[in-house]
Amino acid sequence: MLFNYSYKGNTTVNSGVSHTEMSFSPDVKRDPTFFRGELAKSLEFREAISALHDVVVSDLRYKAKDKTDYKEWAAQRDLIELQQVTEKRKDVANKIKVLQQELTDLHKQSQARLKPYNDALWRFRRYVWEKNLDIAFIFDPVITVHPDEVFFECFSKDESTYGRLGASYEVFKNINEYSCGTTNVDYSAALYNEFQKIRTYKSTNFQVDPSGFEVHTSDQEQYKEVKIDLPDSWVRGFLQVSSAMSLPATKLELHPMDLYNICLVLRRKKEQKGPRSLRYHLTPGEPVKLVFEPWEIELSCPRSIFKGGEANVIRVWGRRRLLTLERLIPIARKFTVYLIGTGLPSFYIADLGDMSFTLGLSGWTANDWASAGNFDLMAPRADVDEYTKKIVFNSLKSRWVDDPLALATGLGLDRATVLGALSAYTQAGRAIYDLNKQVYRVRELSRELLPLEKLRFANEREEVATRFLIQKSVKIVSSEKDGEGMLVLRGSVSDRGKIFSTSLTIDRDERILRADCGCNWHQQNKLYKGPCEHILATRMQYARGTSG
Repeated sequence: MLFNYSYKGNTTVNSGVSHTEMSFSPDVKRDPTFFRGELAKSLEFREAISALHDVVVSDLRYKAKDKTDYKEWAAQRDLIELQQVTEKRKDVANKIKVLQQELTDLHKQSQARLKPYNDALWRFRRYVWEKNLDIAFIFDPVITVHPDEVFFECFSKDESTYGRLGASYEVFKNINEYSCGTTNVDYSAALYNEFQKIRTYKSTNFQVDPSGFEVHTSDQEQYKEVKIDLPDSWVRGFLQVSSAMSLPATKLELHPMDLYNICLVLRRKKEQKGPRSLRYHLTPGEPVKLVFEPWEIELSCPRSIFKGGEANVIRVWGRRRLLTLERLIPIARKFTVYLIGTGLPSFYIADLGDMSFTLGLSGWTANDWASAGNFDLMAPRADVDEYTKKIVFNSLKSRWVDDPLALATGLGLDRATVLGALSAYTQAGRAIYDLNKQVYRVRELSRELLPLEKLRFANEREEVATRFLIQKSVKIVSSEKDGEGMLVLRGSVSDRGKIFSTSLTIDRDERILRADCGCNWHQQNKLYKGPCEHILATRMQYARGTSG
């Protein structure tokens, strides 16, 4: 998927003895979005923005070792062993010498041919990591200016980790001007090094440069055109994050010292084999307990009491990504954890006072956000007409940020309809769910409308479920609400001559809590990769208000 960015120059940093000025260069092709103010909480911002950088450069995928040196040593060893053979077998010494010379010449020739390539590769790697780290990660962060805060969003290189830094206006002082909106900013690697120079005794001016939108035809050369062919998985991952954040989850709070102890265990231990999960043992009114596999190390968190309503054991993978939060421990008041379920994504929100840092982790490191599960299929999916959708979105855009209940009250709509409309815009990349404040925000990921049909290709099950509806192969057997207001559906789906019985529980926010189906796909994956096409078809059929 091709994205065109246009920056007026580069992000610049002017550092002096008593002040530092940081100017982010925005994408001039997008609607004017700018912000200008002076940092009032320099230390906290420095640590938080540095942690965001750690997310950007994170790549925990398996990397094969470079065996060039070993192969060269092995080739030399073969020559030595060949020489030993010649000493023992004098009768074939002459023939072996001829062969040995030929092998040596061939080896030297091959090394001579590869030497320019190996040297150039080594120089390039050194240049990338020492001089121009921007080449190593090309995905510019997304920055959004809202009436109550400014927030950055980014993805890791392996697309398994999502980071969001939200800074309220209390973090700044002397705010001169701002214009709400979303833009991509030129975030150079050199800027990270400049962030490390922020000090409390120096004033730091922070701005998304408004002059970047003053377009002069005669000065076209000053614009830097950047065309990035983003993989569909990167865009789809951004869309899935918001859908996952809106799902029901088990909530708990961790004291900073307890998170420090978790990181300490991860630093001191290095697993050589699986399982590599981190088990949360949660009992109401008791300290949170964690078990590190495969050593079965139990860590009790006496400062963190679980306040949930029922006991639970939840396993999460990719735990080493939690080390990203290490830098925030000294300045964090608490860490709020949202666990969607075993093998499912988890979210860690660091309370930094007037700032918040959200770390979103996919089910495990090797399973990125795009393939971890189709969480948009589990999100609210009320059947809302286009006119109502636009009314809801326009109302949200007039405020930039709002909670679903307030929107429903103001528009005179029921909450399920509003949630369905917001879910549709979230999946279209035009809104985002703020897990920290439990509100929806306008955040348009791209200035052009995203090709949703192309992005939805990963959700083949929804396409199949829609086909079931067209063929009238779905029947609602029963629908009833329990004492807590949960909707329990039972249905049957005819699929290629077979009848599959389905059941699912939907909460009051129109989200799937539990589901069951007799098909092979669901028996193997449960809800870890989203609902199967039969469960999804049952839900869609009920939403249509028919029984087959």
